[in-house]
Amino acid sequence: MIHKTAIIDVAAELGKDVSVAPFAYIEGNVRIGDNCVIGPHASVLRYTTLGEKCIVHAGAVLGDLPQDLAFSGCDSFVKIGANCVIREGVTVHRGTKPGTTTEIGDNCFLMGFSHFAHNVKLGKNVIVVNGALLAGYVEVGDRAFISGNVVVHQFVRIGRLAMLGGGCGVSKDVPPFCTVSPLAVNTVLGLNIVGMRRAGLTPEQRMEVKRAFKILYGSGLNTREAVQEIADTMKSELAREFVSFVQSSKRGICARGGNVSDDETEKL
Repeated sequence: MIHKTAIIDVAAELGKDVSVAPFAYIEGNVRIGDNCVIGPHASVLRYTTLGEKCIVHAGAVLGDLPQDLAFSGCDSFVKIGANCVIREGVTVHRGTKPGTTTEIGDNCFLMGFSHFAHNVKLGKNVIVVNGALLAGYVEVGDRAFISGNVVVHQFVRIGRLAMLGGGCGVSKDVPPFCTVSPLAVNTVLGLNIVGMRRAGLTPEQRMEVKRAFKILYGSGLNTREAVQEIADTMKSELAREFVSFVQSSKRGICARGGNVSDDETEKL
């Protein structure tokens, strides 16, 4: 299952039934889990770990040095979970400080030519569409959806089940369950209703999220006041998640776009 033209360092660790296509390159100090598929011309470089049943398509580069002038050549890592699909030309870079890691969670789908800079952390079941660029230290919650050609500034956090529209840019945090307008900058459009349904949130849970969203973005209160209002009047787990995310933001959160209707939040 390993093509004769593949180059694999003797210090690499390959699990059971790993398939390696022509001209793939695997360095030493790499661990590849059982039943993984490494496509043609893909490169898996030192200090990279792949969980089981990952599929790496042609030309992907995993574990290359971070694009950071402060990088000193230290030992740092890339860790990719199980059942991930990594499409053509994807780049995932190592952490930039000694002992740090860029992490991709289980069941992620990274589409063609998307980029994940040093110290990025993706949760589970995240989908990132073609050409999206995630800068250093970006954090993405479980089941988030990042559309094509999205640009995410360094240190930004994207909450669980958030959805970023195609071609948008974010330099501020995106709260959980929210959508960001396509081709806009730091502009929340509404709630990711489809994503919440697919994730199994009940109508009652979705209504709780809607109430929190309306207090935060539609009450006329400033962010601090709105968060306090949510904390005082809503005691559900989802409300606490919403409050905790906003309170812990260091960059501030995306604003709601002007004259946006409630259509996105009505069909719960």
